[in-house]
Amino acid sequence: MELRVLQYFLAVAREQSISGAAEFLHLSQPTLSRQIKDMEKELGKQLLIRGNRRITLTEEGMILCKRAEEIMELVKKTESEITLSDESIAGDIYIGAGESNSVGYIAKVANALRREYPFVHFHIESGDAQTVYEQLDKGLIDFGLLFGNINLTKYNSISLPTKDTWGVLMPKDSELAQKDVITPNDLMKEPLIVSRQGITRGELQNWFKLPEEKLNVVATYNLLYNASLLVEEGVGYALCLDKIINTSNCNLCFKPLYPKLEVSMSIVWKKHQVFSKASNKFLDLIFQ
Repeated sequence: MELRVLQYFLAVAREQSISGAAEFLHLSQPTLSRQIKDMEKELGKQLLIRGNRRITLTEEGMILCKRAEEIMELVKKTESEITLSDESIAGDIYIGAGESNSVGYIAKVANALRREYPFVHFHIESGDAQTVYEQLDKGLIDFGLLFGNINLTKYNSISLPTKDTWGVLMPKDSELAQKDVITPNDLMKEPLIVSRQGITRGELQNWFKLPEEKLNVVATYNLLYNASLLVEEGVGYALCLDKIINTSNCNLCFKPLYPKLEVSMSIVWKKHQVFSKASNKFLDLIFQ
């Protein structure tokens, strides 16, 4: 399967028509149709459903579309790294990260690197741990920022000199807002909005000393900003990390858990990964 034909397929998927994609690609419609049909024949699967007004993707077509986008992004990233001259320190550094105040530490390192090498550019991809690991494995990002234990047989990692504190996001006029700290008993009967990632790792279950099914979980979240809107509407109390939501100019407040629950973050990369000069310089600063 040629990269050129993958680009043709992505254009058809995006334009939802052969004619629109052919115009975009500066190809004739018969030529483009033949290329797509040859691809379907090669794969032994129908990729497109050809309707009267627009084209839609089959299930196999959607899988190919997702993989083709990843392939083209990796090709673009590789070309950019290779075409840089031997003398220059420039290029793109891709980092996958969840919501954490520890990202501020990475921001300081990025700023220090760019002061010395202004042609280095950073790209932050937001996502939970599963997404970050998938992107690392596919080579779509150079580094991941991850909590908890790291599989050291597959990845290298450096622990960052920062910690994130778990607590509860709540309305300022709620009963619990009068407390300095929040205990498991305070939350036992309350409606909870929990981080999908936190529940998966088991940190919160260990703190409660209860399985998830014993908690009154009314919602889960991936991005805390969305969860904060649920809190504002009175849906429940959000268990979350501190300093992600700015509570100084809203009707919400943050109270830490007791016993105190902290988590450390590590910067992670695949073993035996070949880095660009820019990525190596970034790692050098992290090690300092």
